[in-house]
Amino acid sequence: MRQLSNAAFEQALKWLAVILGFFSAISVVQGWQLAAMVISLPFCLIWVYCGWLRTEPQLKYLNIMFSLLYAYGIGRYFFLNA
Repeated sequence: MRQLSNAAFEQALKWLAVILGFFSAISVVQGWQLAAMVISLPFCLIWVYCGWLRTEPQLKYLNIMFSLLYAYGIGRYFFLNA
């Protein structure tokens, strides 16, 4: 298996984030609340990681905040619908 360079790995993660963002938007439009949160959480975590790489404080802290909110929302969804 070929090892990806850091730049290639980061680019692959960004393309994955684009795909996740697309499906998250579809979930929001369709009214699939849980799917939107579940898809958006890894999207935010990817951008947290990429933000750490480039020391973009606004991007990383915003996505950390959104990640925590999505994790709370997912937990709340399962707690209230159990």
